[in-house]
Amino acid sequence: MTQKEERAADQVVGLLLAAGGGRRLGGHPKALLEHRGRPLVEHAVGVLRAAGCARVHVVLGAAADAVRERARLEGCVIVTNPEWERGMGTSLRAGLGSLAGTGARAALAFLVDQPGIGPEAVARVLAAYEDESSLVCAAYDGVRGHPVLFGAAHWAGIAVTATGDRGARAYLKEHGEALTLVECADVARPFDIDTPQDLAHLE
Repeated sequence: MTQKEERAADQVVGLLLAAGGGRRLGGHPKALLEHRGRPLVEHAVGVLRAAGCARVHVVLGAAADAVRERARLEGCVIVTNPEWERGMGTSLRAGLGSLAGTGARAALAFLVDQPGIGPEAVARVLAAYEDESSLVCAAYDGVRGHPVLFGAAHWAGIAVTATGDRGARAYLKEHGEALTLVECADVARPFDIDTPQDLAHLE
């Protein structure tokens, strides 16, 4: 591991947003969907760790107790979002709030319902980390996507603008000049598991 990789592993916390209730999936919580024989939330934690995130915070909401019971999340900080039904923005705020006092200088936000994004893409975004002013997005053929790395200097601004299902979209749009895009289309497919048809992507 290079010195820069060691610094990123120490200063960047993986932030997995896994609170969704799967409304369009008939109310099946996304964290508990099965992928490669294990709950999707467990798979996503493995991706973050394989990419170089030594610390991982997991935001749960729908069926949080069942997720804790069924998924192996040892070593993760579990954050419960009681407002998860109000959208991803509440989970992002809860996750960023959980980083206070941890010494983290950046958060690498990752969505539980994108199993086509593996360690290679996440590691590329992590490698673009410089300091707490960093703002980095994966891009797919030039289009901004996930995961997204937020330096700590941006957390307060994101918390103000993260509403509904928009997450950090408004903040990223407003701060486009500070944003670094990292092309990942050659190593990942950024589909979401949102509808019954999307379940075909799970293995």
